[in-house]
Amino acid sequence: MLKKNTLAKLLITASAVTAAFVGTANAQVSNPYEAIKGEWIELPNGRVWGSTSTVYYAGDDKIWVSERCGANGNCLDTPEIDPIMLVDQEGNILKMFGKNMIVWPHGIHVDPDGNLWIADARGDEERKKGHQVHKFSPDGELLMSLGTAGVAGQDKYVFDQPCDVAVAPNGDIFVADGHGAGGNNRIVKYNSKGEYITEWGVTGSERGEFREPHAIALNSEGKVFVGDRYNNRVQIFDQDGKHLDYWTQFGRPSGVYIDKNDTMYVADSESNTGYQRNPGWERGIRIGSSKTGWVTAFIPDPNNGMEPRYTSVAEGVTADEDGNVYGAEVLQRRMRKYIPKGYFANPPQR
Repeated sequence: MLKKNTLAKLLITASAVTAAFVGTANAQVSNPYEAIKGEWIELPNGRVWGSTSTVYYAGDDKIWVSERCGANGNCLDTPEIDPIMLVDQEGNILKMFGKNMIVWPHGIHVDPDGNLWIADARGDEERKKGHQVHKFSPDGELLMSLGTAGVAGQDKYVFDQPCDVAVAPNGDIFVADGHGAGGNNRIVKYNSKGEYITEWGVTGSERGEFREPHAIALNSEGKVFVGDRYNNRVQIFDQDGKHLDYWTQFGRPSGVYIDKNDTMYVADSESNTGYQRNPGWERGIRIGSSKTGWVTAFIPDPNNGMEPRYTSVAEGVTADEDGNVYGAEVLQRRMRKYIPKGYFANPPQR
């Protein structure tokens, strides 16, 4: 048994190492990006931006974005507004759709066939919409809906505020179900036809448990990465729900995106904003490897001058093949684009 003094010394050393890691987790990596000044996307007819937590690279230099219909409430109250849009790298809107279909757009995913999936994280029982995950063709045709429209619950085909969705190359569908620490806190798996296969996760902080699975993504190895936000970690599973690991070095995850090179982008919009919200960590976008876990770049929160209690910077994040990074901001109600420093002097060769 360790003597009291020895144990105390070990605890002090461990605390110092932990503190050093937390501090250097932000400081040791550089920020190789700069933000585009001003509004990157101008909405038509003088329309103002609503909150947005959803952005995803569509391929071919195009990006899917969704905003909450000029506010942060029920999009059904403004049935004339299309909340989903496809834009090019310059911010030109190429197409819009989704009016009067979605209550509160949250996570977006593009599957291997180019179809767009979107999680509707609130419900309207009276109008029988929401608490669903929708699959659209690239032209906006509704192809499939998972969940029971307007009904909140926990069953094979009933969600309660689903946050995000990801689709494997074989067509299997993974839904991160539950917004808020006391939600469903589970991952639900379906086949390509929308038929229930399995689920995993309960409320808690042990390995394999969740307190708000706010984001989900898959890498080329087939591993499932879940942004377990209230637990300040990214959890990693195989596709049957076996727990493989968890990482805390990417901060408090609101959004997770993994590109074809297995580079992982994690948006941290909540660290250091309140009780048990990852104190001592900077908000921003951390970039690293989904294979090794190394964090190689950090885009600090450009809104960090705000009071600490406010969430800020991106909740949703994605990147294109030219190395541009895109952040979807809820509180600021805007899309932000980051370009590699020196981009205009040394444009990428493709």
